[in-house]
Amino acid sequence: MRIIRYLWASPYTALGCLVGAAALATGGSGKLVDGVWEFHGGAAVRFLNRLPLPNVAAITLGHSVIGRTAQALEDTRSHERVHVRQFERWGFFMGPAYLGCSVVLWLSGRDYYRDNPFEREAYAKQ
Repeated sequence: MRIIRYLWASPYTALGCLVGAAALATGGSGKLVDGVWEFHGGAAVRFLNRLPLPNVAAITLGHSVIGRTAQALEDTRSHERVHVRQFERWGFFMGPAYLGCSVVLWLSGRDYYRDNPFEREAYAKQ
């Protein structure tokens, strides 16, 4: 069953590992922690700076987490692991579902990040 969860989330994991490889090539670091690739520094910081989220410390893509620093990864690990489980449940549909919720929330005048049900679950369970 575990292999199915990894395969279901693999398109996003591949994207995260691509960002991670760029981070490694530009002085960043990476390691495998409990079955999840964690990358930080180098190009990972530039990637995070381009996101429409102010001061984001880390982001999950499948079974990979991109963070600013090793400390940021440690500080956000429980929150980001909830997102890993969400990617295991939603697979390819995670991106469209997450973004769709954010757009609907933004259009209705609500906070596209804090009110997003995926984030609410992660904050509740962290």
